Amino acid sequence: MHTEYGRVNPVPPDPWIAPRPPTLHRMTIPGSFVVAAAGLALLGAACASEGPDTTASTASSTTSEDTTTTTGEGFTPEPIEWDDCGGVDCATLEVPLDYADPGGEKIEIYAVRSPATGDRKGALFVNPGGPGGGAAELAEVLPLILPSDITEHFDIVGVDPRGVGGSSPIDCGVDAKDLYAADPTMEDEADEEALLEISQQYVDDCAETYPDLLPHVGTREVAQDMDVVRAAMGDEQLSFLGFSYGTAIGQVYADLFPERVRSMVLDGVVELGPSGLELADDQAAGFETALSRFVEHCEGDDGCAVKGEALQAVEDVLAMVEAPGGIPAPDADRPAGPGEANLGIGYALYSEALWGRLGDALADARDGDGSGIVDLADDYLGVGAFEVYFAVNCIDSAWPSGDADAFFAAAKDAAERSPHFGEALVTDYIRCVDWPVPPTPLEPTTAPGTPPILVISTTGDPATPYAAGVAVADRLENGILVTNEGDGHTVVADGKPCIDDLVAAYLVDDVVPEDGITCS
Repeated sequence: MHTEYGRVNPVPPDPWIAPRPPTLHRMTIPGSFVVAAAGLALLGAACASEGPDTTASTASSTTSEDTTTTTGEGFTPEPIEWDDCGGVDCATLEVPLDYADPGGEKIEIYAVRSPATGDRKGALFVNPGGPGGGAAELAEVLPLILPSDITEHFDIVGVDPRGVGGSSPIDCGVDAKDLYAADPTMEDEADEEALLEISQQYVDDCAETYPDLLPHVGTREVAQDMDVVRAAMGDEQLSFLGFSYGTAIGQVYADLFPERVRSMVLDGVVELGPSGLELADDQAAGFETALSRFVEHCEGDDGCAVKGEALQAVEDVLAMVEAPGGIPAPDADRPAGPGEANLGIGYALYSEALWGRLGDALADARDGDGSGIVDLADDYLGVGAFEVYFAVNCIDSAWPSGDADAFFAAAKDAAERSPHFGEALVTDYIRCVDWPVPPTPLEPTTAPGTPPILVISTTGDPATPYAAGVAVADRLENGILVTNEGDGHTVVADGKPCIDDLVAAYLVDDVVPEDGITCS
């Protein structure tokens, strides 16, 4: 969803400097993760979506301490056994499908650990966002870009959320390219019917294939799974670093298990409590802000291919893709239509590292070649598992279920406030109209009893607007607001010393920064 995925970190060497990931209307994954993950793929590392490395079966297993702890749900896991998975440790654990019935049916979840390089203080659990981002993959990437003080003292642990990567993955029958080929802006009834038809097919496929799992993939279960891994590792507490939607996991965990939080950093914050339509509307406003910053950047940058006319270029392309057949894209597998244009432009606003590509793609599209727009859209579609994205969002937020007209009306209202992104962002959640699992919305949390929680919010963040971080920091009983003045989605491990130094001092040495501190 909006909240969730995305960020990209241009810290590692050249092969890593890929477009920063965005979190357009849907997944929110940290930019640094997208950039770094791209580099990891280039180096031939295993993707989280592949799950455990089968070659590890011959590797020697190592078990954590003999002692373990019981989770708050009355479920006692076996001590975790780590296998060697090519530079990192990996493990598969059984957890209850339904924590209300801890002795009942079990499912498998997958975890990856990059062990501390020095004197271990504990485990730092991480999540990149989404919903649908692979935390196991993030645990491979982050040690390469986090401050060395952190990796010296903490195991970096990623637990793939249910339905993602190696954790009982969900794969519904409709390809994401087909799903997003539908026009997200409604010009007539034909547009509405086309969007509803492909969305209904998607929902029906998910419901038919995963009737037992879908009701149990929400953020509450993900937080409880993380606590099972903590217990299986034999640790009494954990530390947590969550990006984008990962901040929702952190908030829920802190509310459920406050005494088990050693430290927590929330970067690119999702606010719990507002309805799904309200969150989509807020996110659209965030993308409008990011667009204005891109336009301002292109006013004075000779390297911008649409210098001095960036806004007009965006509006021209959004109009051109509405023509029958869209914009030809000879270097892609399909033309650039309204869905691809909306995705591609939004994705590129996730990070300044993508602005150059966006300018080139807009210039080419105006000249009749939409290949760059389609490439940007496809990069976004490769960020995470969209089935999980919708499964979680449709459960975690309140929606006007069964009322498509309410979605379409809200989308037109959002377009009044956010003309370039409002309608498409809202209609993206049309899948929640007939989602087979009724919503059980997450409530705002104060997380009483935790140590201070760092809440980092970026002023120009398109996917998780700055105001959301301010509100969450204020609501948490022990929230500490850190303002990052800048652009892009999330900032930890992005190479900004002010942020990384205070995060390292907080995690390693328990140095709590002053509430309201600003990094310029």
